[in-house]
Amino acid sequence: MPFMIGKEPIRRTLNYLKAGKLVLKDKIQILSINYNSSGEHHSGARDFIFWYLPQILYQNPNVQIVTFKNKTPSPFIKCYYENGKTMLIDIDSQPKESILQHLIKVIGKSKELLIEEEIAKEKKDNPANFGVGCKKSCICEIPGQVPCPGVIPLPYHMRGKTYLKKY
Repeated sequence: MPFMIGKEPIRRTLNYLKAGKLVLKDKIQILSINYNSSGEHHSGARDFIFWYLPQILYQNPNVQIVTFKNKTPSPFIKCYYENGKTMLIDIDSQPKESILQHLIKVIGKSKELLIEEEIAKEKKDNPANFGVGCKKSCICEIPGQVPCPGVIPLPYHMRGKTYLKKY
C-alpha cells in the first residue's frame, strides 16, 4: 500500500484523522502557526504540527490553515476571525498535548455544541425523506411516484414478465 510509506504512516489513515478532538468555532476563518525547525522551545510546536495538524485539517475543511516556518524567534498561533479581529496564542516551550488542550478550550467548540450539531445533522425534517421514522413510510406515498404493486397492480408494459418474455 503506497500510502503506508514514509514517516509515521498512521497519520494518513482515516481512523486517525477522524479521531481529532479540535473542531474550530465557526467564526474562525484562518489559523496561522509560526515556528522554527530548530530550537528547544519550538519542539512542542513542531510535534503539534506533525501529529495534530492533519486531524485539524480534516475536522475543519472550511478553515484555511497556514504554517510559517523559520520566520519568528518564538512560536505562536494566530487566529483570524470573520469580523476582522485576531487572537494571538503563545505556545513557547509547551508540549504538544498542552497546546492541543489549550486550543480546544480557547478556540474549539464545546462538547455540548458538538453533540447538538450531530443531532441536528441526523434530523429527518426533509420532506423528501421516506422510510422508518419519517413522515412517509414508502416512496409510493409521495405524489407523482408509482404506487406499490401490492396495492395497485402495475400496468403490463411495466412488468418484466410480459415484455421480457419472448415466446
